[in-house]
Amino acid sequence: MAKAANWRADREAGAALHPPAAGGPDPRLAAEKYRRHAPGYDASAVRTMPVRRRAVGLLRLQPGERVLDVACGTGLSFAPLLEAVGPSGRVVGVEVSPDMIGLARRRCERHGWRNVELVEAAVEAASLPARFFDAALFHYTHDVLQSPAALANVLAAMKPGARIAIAGIKLPPLWLLPAWPWRLLKARPYVTTFRGLGRPWRRLAPYLDGLTVEPVMLGTNYLAHGALAVGSP
Repeated sequence: MAKAANWRADREAGAALHPPAAGGPDPRLAAEKYRRHAPGYDASAVRTMPVRRRAVGLLRLQPGERVLDVACGTGLSFAPLLEAVGPSGRVVGVEVSPDMIGLARRRCERHGWRNVELVEAAVEAASLPARFFDAALFHYTHDVLQSPAALANVLAAMKPGARIAIAGIKLPPLWLLPAWPWRLLKARPYVTTFRGLGRPWRRLAPYLDGLTVEPVMLGTNYLAHGALAVGSP
């Protein structure tokens, strides 16, 4: 019961979008950062496209299902998601950056995708239908993963047993300690907090059954997946 009460409080805090806690993620700052990154984002994301495709595959999507693309950026995940859910399925993308979601809209128009819905909002404050989605993709969304309000909002929109796939950056293992400054330097333009960078999935872990985490790219990135546990808020 206490966990459920905390979950509701996190959702309400996100809906109000109070100023971020010291050291925590800041959606407004994220929007500013991605104003600069938007024009060249697709080119910069080429090297992680194999990770993106693997993350989508971990969702085990079926035709007709509904999937939430959390912090969808320019919509680079839309094509593989739509291929999996088919014309009877639905993809909903949430993105805080007007510049990034503007490019996502153009992508949808260019391809004629009619079963993609875009929500321009911080994930904490996005209006999402309750228990609606079969799956959610978190692809390189470190700030969202460190926001209890954002996670509460997303997971409240998931059906019981919904599949969750996560991909992103992390601190390298201890044997690569000399690479830590490099990892932080490379991450800095894209995140507003370094909090949780050792185990970015940790806030989601208590709510997922069968959570599996796989280091990739020499442990500087990771893939994780699981299913929303029965009884989660």
